Amino acid sequence: MSQAKVYVIHENLEWTEHLVKWLKKEEVPYELWDLSSGVLDLQSPPPLGVFYNRMSASSHTRGHRYAPEFTEQVLTWLEAHGRKVVNGTGAINLEISKIKQYLKLGESGIASPETVAVLGKENIIEAARKLNIYPLVTKHNRAGKGLGVQLFHSEEELEAYVNSPVFEPSVDGITLLQAYIKPADGRIRRSEFINRQFLYTVSIDSSDGFQLCPADGCQIGHGPAQLETSDKFQITEPLPLDRQQAYEDFLTAAGIDVAAIEWVESETGQIYVYDVNTNTNYNPTAEEKAGVFAHQHLAKYLKEELNRL
Repeated sequence: MSQAKVYVIHENLEWTEHLVKWLKKEEVPYELWDLSSGVLDLQSPPPLGVFYNRMSASSHTRGHRYAPEFTEQVLTWLEAHGRKVVNGTGAINLEISKIKQYLKLGESGIASPETVAVLGKENIIEAARKLNIYPLVTKHNRAGKGLGVQLFHSEEELEAYVNSPVFEPSVDGITLLQAYIKPADGRIRRSEFINRQFLYTVSIDSSDGFQLCPADGCQIGHGPAQLETSDKFQITEPLPLDRQQAYEDFLTAAGIDVAAIEWVESETGQIYVYDVNTNTNYNPTAEEKAGVFAHQHLAKYLKEELNRL
Protein backbone atom coordinates (compact mmCIF):
# COMPACT_ATOMS: atom_id res chain seq x y z
CA MET A 1 0.00 0.00 0.00
CA SER A 2 1.37 3.41 -0.94
CA GLN A 3 2.25 5.97 1.72
CA ALA A 4 -0.47 8.42 2.69
CA LYS A 5 0.30 11.96 1.58
CA VAL A 6 -1.07 15.46 1.50
CA TYR A 7 -2.47 16.06 -1.98
CA VAL A 8 -2.64 19.73 -2.97
CA ILE A 9 -5.36 20.30 -5.59
CA HIS A 10 -4.67 23.38 -7.71
CA GLU A 11 -4.49 24.85 -11.21
CA ASN A 12 -1.72 27.41 -10.68
CA LEU A 13 1.71 26.09 -9.71
CA GLU A 14 2.93 29.54 -8.66
CA TRP A 15 0.37 29.68 -5.84
CA THR A 16 1.63 26.43 -4.33
CA GLU A 17 5.28 27.44 -3.91
CA HIS A 18 5.13 28.90 -0.39
CA LEU A 19 3.06 26.01 0.94
CA VAL A 20 5.43 23.46 -0.61
CA LYS A 21 8.35 25.18 1.12
CA TRP A 22 6.71 24.76 4.51
CA LEU A 23 5.54 21.20 3.80
CA LYS A 24 9.16 20.31 3.12
CA LYS A 25 10.31 22.04 6.33
CA GLU A 26 7.70 20.08 8.29
CA GLU A 27 8.75 16.88 6.48
CA VAL A 28 5.23 16.27 5.20
CA PRO A 29 4.94 13.89 2.23
CA TYR A 30 2.96 15.65 -0.47
CA GLU A 31 1.91 15.53 -4.09
CA LEU A 32 0.57 18.31 -6.30
CA TRP A 33 -2.60 17.54 -8.25
CA ASP A 34 -3.02 19.98 -11.15
CA LEU A 35 -6.69 19.82 -12.12
CA SER A 36 -6.50 22.32 -14.96
CA SER A 37 -7.18 19.14 -16.97
CA GLY A 38 -7.42 15.48 -16.10
CA VAL A 39 -9.22 12.14 -16.09
CA LEU A 40 -11.40 10.82 -13.25
CA ASP A 41 -11.94 7.06 -13.09
CA LEU A 42 -15.13 6.53 -11.08
CA GLN A 43 -14.43 2.81 -10.73
CA SER A 44 -11.16 3.40 -8.85
CA PRO A 45 -10.83 4.50 -5.21
CA PRO A 46 -8.69 7.55 -4.38
CA PRO A 47 -5.29 7.08 -2.77
CA LEU A 48 -5.02 7.39 1.01
CA GLY A 49 -4.21 10.85 2.26
CA VAL A 50 -5.41 14.34 3.05
CA PHE A 51 -6.67 16.33 0.09
CA TYR A 52 -6.33 20.10 0.29
CA ASN A 53 -8.40 21.94 -2.30
CA ARG A 54 -7.10 25.33 -3.36
CA MET A 55 -8.89 25.65 -6.67
CA SER A 56 -9.47 29.27 -7.67
CA ALA A 57 -12.51 31.07 -9.05
CA SER A 58 -10.11 33.08 -11.24
CA SER A 59 -8.79 29.97 -13.03
CA HIS A 60 -10.37 31.11 -16.31
CA THR A 61 -7.96 34.07 -16.39
CA ARG A 62 -5.15 31.53 -16.73
CA GLY A 63 -6.87 29.55 -19.49
CA HIS A 64 -8.43 26.96 -17.16
CA ARG A 65 -12.11 27.74 -17.70
CA TYR A 66 -13.54 24.46 -16.44
CA ALA A 67 -11.04 23.58 -13.71
CA PRO A 68 -13.43 24.49 -10.83
CA GLU A 69 -16.25 22.41 -12.34
CA PHE A 70 -13.94 19.41 -12.73
CA THR A 71 -12.58 19.96 -9.22
CA GLU A 72 -16.10 19.85 -7.78
CA GLN A 73 -16.56 16.38 -9.33
CA VAL A 74 -13.21 15.20 -7.96
CA LEU A 75 -14.03 16.51 -4.46
CA THR A 76 -17.40 14.73 -4.56
CA TRP A 77 -15.58 11.50 -5.51
CA LEU A 78 -13.11 11.94 -2.65
CA GLU A 79 -15.87 12.63 -0.12
CA ALA A 80 -17.91 9.66 -1.39
CA HIS A 81 -14.93 7.44 -0.53
CA GLY A 82 -14.60 8.94 2.95
CA ARG A 83 -11.32 10.73 2.31
CA LYS A 84 -10.29 13.69 4.45
CA VAL A 85 -10.84 16.76 2.28
CA VAL A 86 -9.78 20.22 3.45
CA ASN A 87 -12.05 22.76 1.73
CA GLY A 88 -14.36 20.22 0.15
CA THR A 89 -17.56 20.61 -1.85
CA GLY A 90 -18.94 23.24 0.53
CA ALA A 91 -15.92 25.43 -0.13
CA ILE A 92 -15.84 25.07 -3.91
CA ASN A 93 -19.55 25.92 -4.12
CA LEU A 94 -18.96 29.23 -2.38
CA GLU A 95 -15.63 29.91 -4.10
CA ILE A 96 -17.31 30.16 -7.49
CA SER A 97 -20.48 32.02 -6.48
CA LYS A 98 -20.67 35.26 -4.54
CA ILE A 99 -24.46 34.90 -4.55
CA LYS A 100 -24.14 31.69 -2.54
CA GLN A 101 -21.61 33.40 -0.26
CA TYR A 102 -23.99 36.23 0.61
CA LEU A 103 -26.92 33.87 1.20
CA LYS A 104 -24.80 31.65 3.47
CA LEU A 105 -23.48 34.68 5.36
CA GLY A 106 -27.07 35.85 5.84
CA GLU A 107 -28.01 32.46 7.30
CA SER A 108 -25.32 33.04 9.93
CA GLY A 109 -26.54 36.56 10.71
CA ILE A 110 -23.53 38.24 9.04
CA ALA A 111 -24.30 41.40 7.07
CA SER A 112 -23.18 41.91 3.48
CA PRO A 113 -23.84 44.92 1.23
CA GLU A 114 -27.18 45.18 -0.58
CA THR A 115 -26.79 43.21 -3.81
CA VAL A 116 -28.76 42.42 -6.96
CA ALA A 117 -27.75 39.64 -9.37
CA VAL A 118 -28.32 40.24 -13.08
CA LEU A 119 -28.20 37.81 -16.00
CA GLY A 120 -28.13 39.63 -19.31
CA LYS A 121 -26.27 42.83 -20.03
CA GLU A 122 -29.52 44.41 -21.24
CA ASN A 123 -31.02 44.08 -17.74
CA ILE A 124 -28.29 45.87 -15.78
CA ILE A 125 -29.59 49.45 -15.99
CA GLU A 126 -33.16 48.53 -15.03
CA ALA A 127 -31.86 46.43 -12.14
CA ALA A 128 -29.73 49.35 -10.96
CA ARG A 129 -32.80 51.58 -11.00
CA LYS A 130 -34.63 49.14 -8.76
CA LEU A 131 -31.65 48.94 -6.40
CA ASN A 132 -31.51 52.75 -6.52
CA ILE A 133 -28.24 53.11 -4.59
CA TYR A 134 -25.26 55.21 -5.66
CA PRO A 135 -22.39 54.91 -5.52
CA LEU A 136 -22.51 51.25 -6.46
CA VAL A 137 -20.04 48.69 -7.67
CA THR A 138 -20.38 46.06 -10.35
CA LYS A 139 -18.62 42.76 -9.81
CA HIS A 140 -18.60 39.29 -11.27
CA ASN A 141 -20.49 36.54 -9.49
CA ARG A 142 -17.56 34.24 -10.24
CA ALA A 143 -14.35 36.18 -10.08
CA GLY A 144 -11.25 36.34 -7.88
CA LYS A 145 -8.53 38.96 -7.43
CA GLY A 146 -11.13 41.74 -7.59
CA LEU A 147 -11.69 41.11 -11.28
CA GLY A 148 -14.55 43.02 -12.87
CA VAL A 149 -15.07 45.37 -9.93
CA GLN A 150 -15.96 48.89 -11.06
CA LEU A 151 -17.23 51.88 -9.06
CA PHE A 152 -19.99 54.14 -10.37
CA HIS A 153 -21.40 57.34 -8.90
CA SER A 154 -24.37 57.77 -11.22
CA GLU A 155 -26.64 55.96 -13.66
CA GLU A 156 -25.02 57.89 -16.49
CA GLU A 157 -21.59 56.47 -15.60
CA LEU A 158 -22.97 52.96 -15.31
CA GLU A 159 -24.88 53.17 -18.59
CA ALA A 160 -21.82 54.48 -20.43
CA TYR A 161 -19.77 51.53 -19.13
CA VAL A 162 -22.39 48.87 -19.89
CA ASN A 163 -22.77 50.14 -23.47
CA SER A 164 -19.03 50.50 -24.09
CA PRO A 165 -16.58 48.01 -25.62
CA VAL A 166 -14.74 47.76 -22.28
CA PHE A 167 -17.70 46.16 -20.51
CA GLU A 168 -16.42 42.93 -19.00
CA PRO A 169 -18.95 40.11 -18.52
CA SER A 170 -18.57 37.54 -15.78
CA VAL A 171 -17.43 34.10 -16.89
CA ASP A 172 -20.76 32.70 -15.62
CA GLY A 173 -22.74 35.54 -17.20
CA ILE A 174 -23.97 36.96 -13.88
CA THR A 175 -23.16 40.56 -12.98
CA LEU A 176 -23.67 41.74 -9.43
CA LEU A 177 -24.77 45.28 -8.59
CA GLN A 178 -23.78 46.11 -5.03
CA ALA A 179 -24.02 49.10 -2.74
CA TYR A 180 -20.55 50.60 -2.33
CA ILE A 181 -19.44 50.73 1.30
CA LYS A 182 -16.87 53.46 1.74
CA PRO A 183 -14.26 52.35 4.29
CA ALA A 184 -14.08 54.60 7.32
CA ASP A 185 -10.29 54.80 7.08
CA GLY A 186 -9.74 53.97 3.40
CA ARG A 187 -8.72 50.40 4.21
CA ILE A 188 -10.52 47.08 3.97
CA ARG A 189 -9.71 44.07 6.16
CA ARG A 190 -9.02 40.45 5.32
CA SER A 191 -9.23 38.02 8.24
CA GLU A 192 -7.44 34.70 7.74
CA PHE A 193 -8.66 31.40 9.18
CA ILE A 194 -6.95 28.00 9.23
CA ASN A 195 -8.77 24.92 10.54
CA ARG A 196 -11.74 27.29 11.05
CA GLN A 197 -9.70 29.18 13.64
CA PHE A 198 -8.75 32.84 13.42
CA LEU A 199 -5.08 33.50 12.62
CA TYR A 200 -4.70 37.20 11.82
CA THR A 201 -6.24 40.19 10.06
CA VAL A 202 -4.47 42.09 7.32
CA SER A 203 -5.42 45.71 6.64
CA ILE A 204 -5.31 46.67 2.94
CA ASP A 205 -5.15 50.16 1.46
CA SER A 206 -7.93 50.23 -1.16
CA SER A 207 -7.25 53.75 -2.45
CA ASP A 208 -5.69 52.57 -5.72
CA GLY A 209 -8.35 50.08 -6.77
CA PHE A 210 -10.15 46.85 -6.05
CA GLN A 211 -7.67 44.18 -7.16
CA LEU A 212 -6.59 43.29 -3.65
CA CYS A 213 -4.96 39.88 -4.12
CA PRO A 214 -2.11 39.86 -1.56
CA ALA A 215 0.10 37.26 -3.25
CA ASP A 216 3.48 38.08 -4.77
CA GLY A 217 2.26 37.56 -8.32
CA CYS A 218 -0.60 40.01 -7.88
CA GLN A 219 1.80 42.83 -7.01
CA ILE A 220 3.26 43.11 -10.52
CA GLY A 221 4.47 46.63 -11.16
CA HIS A 222 5.87 47.04 -7.66
CA GLY A 223 9.58 46.39 -7.25
CA PRO A 224 10.95 44.52 -4.21
CA ALA A 225 12.05 47.75 -2.52
CA GLN A 226 8.56 49.23 -2.99
CA LEU A 227 6.91 46.15 -1.52
CA GLU A 228 9.19 46.12 1.50
CA THR A 229 8.35 49.71 2.38
CA SER A 230 4.73 49.64 1.20
CA ASP A 231 1.94 50.06 3.74
CA LYS A 232 -0.67 48.62 1.36
CA PHE A 233 -0.80 45.36 3.38
CA GLN A 234 -0.42 45.46 7.17
CA ILE A 235 -1.17 42.76 9.72
CA THR A 236 -3.17 44.51 12.42
CA GLU A 237 -4.99 43.95 15.69
CA PRO A 238 -7.04 40.75 16.13
CA LEU A 239 -10.76 40.59 15.62
CA PRO A 240 -13.09 41.30 18.53
CA LEU A 241 -13.97 37.96 20.11
CA ASP A 242 -17.66 38.10 19.19
CA ARG A 243 -16.89 38.66 15.48
CA GLN A 244 -14.15 36.05 15.56
CA GLN A 245 -16.65 33.53 16.93
CA ALA A 246 -19.30 34.55 14.39
CA TYR A 247 -16.91 34.06 11.47
CA GLU A 248 -15.64 30.73 12.81
CA ASP A 249 -19.23 29.52 13.24
CA PHE A 250 -20.01 30.61 9.68
CA LEU A 251 -17.05 28.63 8.28
CA THR A 252 -18.19 25.56 10.21
CA ALA A 253 -21.74 25.90 8.90
CA ALA A 254 -20.47 26.39 5.34
CA GLY A 255 -18.05 23.44 5.46
CA ILE A 256 -14.99 25.65 4.87
CA ASP A 257 -11.70 24.87 6.63
CA VAL A 258 -9.27 27.47 5.26
CA ALA A 259 -10.42 30.91 4.12
CA ALA A 260 -10.06 34.65 4.13
CA ILE A 261 -13.10 36.71 5.05
CA GLU A 262 -12.95 40.22 3.60
CA TRP A 263 -14.86 42.95 5.40
CA VAL A 264 -15.18 46.67 5.63
CA GLU A 265 -16.21 49.09 8.35
CA SER A 266 -18.43 51.86 7.02
CA GLU A 267 -18.23 55.51 8.00
CA THR A 268 -21.18 54.86 10.33
CA GLY A 269 -19.37 51.99 12.07
CA GLN A 270 -21.30 49.13 10.45
CA ILE A 271 -19.39 45.97 9.49
CA TYR A 272 -20.08 44.32 6.14
CA VAL A 273 -18.53 41.13 4.73
CA TYR A 274 -18.26 41.32 0.96
CA ASP A 275 -16.12 38.30 0.02
CA VAL A 276 -15.21 34.83 1.26
CA ASN A 277 -12.03 33.59 -0.38
CA THR A 278 -11.46 29.86 -0.01
CA ASN A 279 -8.32 29.95 -2.14
CA THR A 280 -6.56 32.49 0.00
CA ASN A 281 -3.07 33.82 -0.66
CA TYR A 282 -0.91 35.57 1.92
CA ASN A 283 1.28 38.64 1.57
CA PRO A 284 4.90 37.72 2.39
CA THR A 285 6.00 41.29 3.08
CA ALA A 286 3.29 41.88 5.68
CA GLU A 287 3.97 38.48 7.25
CA GLU A 288 7.71 39.11 7.45
CA LYS A 289 7.12 42.40 9.25
CA ALA A 290 4.69 40.78 11.72
CA GLY A 291 6.69 37.56 12.18
CA VAL A 292 3.73 35.29 11.44
CA PHE A 293 3.57 32.92 8.48
CA ALA A 294 0.21 31.49 7.49
CA HIS A 295 1.67 28.80 5.24
CA GLN A 296 3.63 27.50 8.23
CA HIS A 297 0.39 27.18 10.22
CA LEU A 298 -1.31 25.60 7.21
CA ALA A 299 1.47 23.04 6.75
CA LYS A 300 1.29 22.12 10.45
CA TYR A 301 -2.49 21.74 10.21
CA LEU A 302 -2.23 19.47 7.16
CA LYS A 303 0.47 17.43 8.94
CA GLU A 304 -1.79 16.99 11.97
CA GLU A 305 -4.65 15.82 9.76
CA LEU A 306 -2.34 13.38 7.98
CA ASN A 307 -1.15 11.96 11.31
CA ARG A 308 -4.76 11.32 12.31
CA LEU A 309 -5.30 8.84 9.45
